[in-house]
Amino acid sequence: MNKRYSLHHIHSAEEFSFSPAEYSYFKYGDKSYAEKFAKELFEGFIADNEQLLETDKEIVVLPSPYMSIPTASNFLCFYFKKHLDFYLFQKGKKSSILSKINRNHTYTTDYGNLSFEDRKNLIANDTYYLDKDFLRGKLCIFIDDIKITGSHEFTVNKILKQYNVEGEFLFMYYAELMNFEIDPTIENFFNYFAVNTIEHIAEVMLKDSFQFNTRIVKYILGLESSKFEYLSSKVKKEQMDHLLELAISNNYHLIKEYENNINILTQTELYYGY
Repeated sequence: MNKRYSLHHIHSAEEFSFSPAEYSYFKYGDKSYAEKFAKELFEGFIADNEQLLETDKEIVVLPSPYMSIPTASNFLCFYFKKHLDFYLFQKGKKSSILSKINRNHTYTTDYGNLSFEDRKNLIANDTYYLDKDFLRGKLCIFIDDIKITGSHEFTVNKILKQYNVEGEFLFMYYAELMNFEIDPTIENFFNYFAVNTIEHIAEVMLKDSFQFNTRIVKYILGLESSKFEYLSSKVKKEQMDHLLELAISNNYHLIKEYENNINILTQTELYYGY
């Protein structure tokens, strides 16, 4: 079985059934919207697809692929799992299992500006790994925030077929582009709708609900020096320390475009005696 569910369907480039502003904050690390979206996603899914959970198979949930730093969809997946597990608890069933699709490469390209072919070609240069033996025979729910071209779904399906993984696969999205006459760069319209300046980034980072994800880490590391210095002066030192740890964990110190700001972070660490 291979199914797809999306809560919001994008038919127009002007009118939407979800808030682009909330989505933009979500993409840049405001977990309160990840929690809100997950609740809406679960309630929408269960209203129309409850029968899919009437199974004796173990249920596995997987966010979009990442190396070390979670994507925004990872937080959507985490909160979705909480609602799913409480539902399963009420039915006297086992809780779901959180798994992961690992990736070995990263890139500085702004994914939201690419066409389907460009996205597919970019992903083709990456290496993905999932535990095929663990997933076999289970109901696997792959959760992502938005489906624009379907390149990630295409890649995951390719891996599942390559390793002959048999099971039930459900691809789930908070929103999905249904009108393919709309340019796929609409994804960046949503990404940058409310968070598109360094002042906005600082505002988000000062929220109690903030947590780093891949998008905001790459954004900060790619800033020009003056904007990077501005941000450093506005947010907590502990956050910039954590940024350095995350950058190293994802091998961003090996990417030339991020070299300058990582060196500044390293010098700050040394200055404070770490």
